[in-house]
Amino acid sequence: MTTTADVDQALEAAGLTNESVAQFVRQWAEHTGAERIEVVSAADDARLVQEALEAGELKPAGEGMYYSRSFSKDTARSEERTIVATSDEADRGQYNNWKPASEVRPVVEGHMKDALAGKTMYVIPYLMAPKGSALAKFAAGVELTDNRNVVMQMIRMARVGVEYINDMGDDFVRAVHVTGDLENLKQGTPDDMRNFVTVADERTILHFGSSYGGNALLGKIAHGLRQGSYDGWKNGFLVEQFMLLGITDKQTGKKYNIAGGFPSASGKTNLAMTLAPDALGDRYYVEFYGDDIAWIWVDEDGVLRGFNPENGVFGVAKDTNEKTNPTAIESIQPGSGAIFTNVAYNEKTGDVWWEGRGERPSDLDGWLDWKGERIADRSEDEMDAPWAHPNSRFTTVLSQVPNVADDYEDPRGVEIHGIIFGGRTRDREPLIRAIDDLAEGVYDGLTLGAEATAAADGKEGVLRYDPMSMRPFMSYGEGAYAQHWLDVVGQAKNQPVFAHVNWFQRGEDGRFLWPGYRENLRPLVWLMQYRAGEVTGQRTPVGVIPTRDELLLEGLDEQALADLDTVLTIDKARWQEEMGYREEHLQQFHDLPEQIWQAHRRVAKDLEDLQG
Repeated sequence: MTTTADVDQALEAAGLTNESVAQFVRQWAEHTGAERIEVVSAADDARLVQEALEAGELKPAGEGMYYSRSFSKDTARSEERTIVATSDEADRGQYNNWKPASEVRPVVEGHMKDALAGKTMYVIPYLMAPKGSALAKFAAGVELTDNRNVVMQMIRMARVGVEYINDMGDDFVRAVHVTGDLENLKQGTPDDMRNFVTVADERTILHFGSSYGGNALLGKIAHGLRQGSYDGWKNGFLVEQFMLLGITDKQTGKKYNIAGGFPSASGKTNLAMTLAPDALGDRYYVEFYGDDIAWIWVDEDGVLRGFNPENGVFGVAKDTNEKTNPTAIESIQPGSGAIFTNVAYNEKTGDVWWEGRGERPSDLDGWLDWKGERIADRSEDEMDAPWAHPNSRFTTVLSQVPNVADDYEDPRGVEIHGIIFGGRTRDREPLIRAIDDLAEGVYDGLTLGAEATAAADGKEGVLRYDPMSMRPFMSYGEGAYAQHWLDVVGQAKNQPVFAHVNWFQRGEDGRFLWPGYRENLRPLVWLMQYRAGEVTGQRTPVGVIPTRDELLLEGLDEQALADLDTVLTIDKARWQEEMGYREEHLQQFHDLPEQIWQAHRRVAKDLEDLQG
């Protein structure tokens, strides 16, 4: 077990001079019984990769790319074991799984007691913001972990090094991750030992019982979303699960930045990393800022601004290919440093594969599935089972993304001109509808959702609501959250335009009516033209919809052109049915601002008055 002198020596050798951080590390080194301390920075990555290769924790997956596999019961975020804890029950919301800190802290700290005996405790000083940002004091953190793979993933996903923490004093998030004995944690039973706790009012994160993704990369979701959102609520900024992209009109030189929230499986990453369709490529250039999180605030000049706090992309591999997301494919090429997790792996060639990547390899020699089992040994019945886990991932740094914005590290962030919400529904929701009113825009975000599958509850056309796409990441009550949105965005002198998009309308024969992918830039260009007053659209009770002649249609195929009128139509009966569901949904939330209810009633009345 380390002594205080051992800890101090390790910190001094790494150049860590922040005494508040030193105290935190000393406390947890003693509590966990760690045998040795190692402070890491991004410069340590090559050495850590080599150690992991030698230990068999990573396998080579081509030049400068790596493959890893997690425990088979530890392959995704665990929402039911994820808790927001504070000392004030007023912080309880419908979705934040709130518990009193006094109840949960002793449990998770008990699991962590002496859990690092004989192990290294890695100290990861990190920043979830461009250096020099006005929000840096909320973005600094130190993660302690016993897991080398977590260190390497954090180096890709955050800015890592003592230089980000030394001048922060006490302004940093204290994050502790202990992997635990993964095979004996009783996952999914009443005695489940896993606990993923954000003690929001103490700016402390305690995660026990996983080595995977958001359960273990504490800068990403626990800090970057949950803790950040709570800090934003108390300090006047927004933290959202939003993508962020820029569109430049090369003809006029104007640039527009759009942030947006999409529920799971609604096309957020593909949109964030999109390129202009071929027919529009000479005129429009799309820049990538981020695919998952945006921190948003109003600066001293009254400008609504935002940045992506992350330094990398933790992308879902499934269905990522040259057509759906060529940008992602380019960012995980040889030499990129990418780490692939829970995909299929060929131990003889180092190749990786996942469903949606292309044709399955026909030669099974050397191929292992996501559990590490030999595919050639499968029985006839098992042959069609997935090779890769549906939540398999690739991790790569932002600088590897070919169209990453030149100013993605600008501490001032970028001005946000539009905020979009992207649901997923086969009917009712048109391709795009713009919303000018702030309260109505926030109302629309609170009623965002994706269509329920039959497996979820069997009601076709009923949404699983996911307010602002933050349902799994809420850290305080929804009523206060809605009011905070109204307060923050309301301060902006130049208001953003809100919009709702839907790429997933289907025809009676089940086919998609809109081609999607790169073609999705067309309605976004229309939205920016609408905000600039260059087009007027057609006003409906639920927002302004483009007229056919306002959209840039050059290069669209004949089928898409034939279906266009359908995807630019409002179905009054279906919308009125939806309003009833919305009312039930919103009634769950305590202290919802009156402006939101007024927006709801206004939309309902306008629908009632609609002819047809």
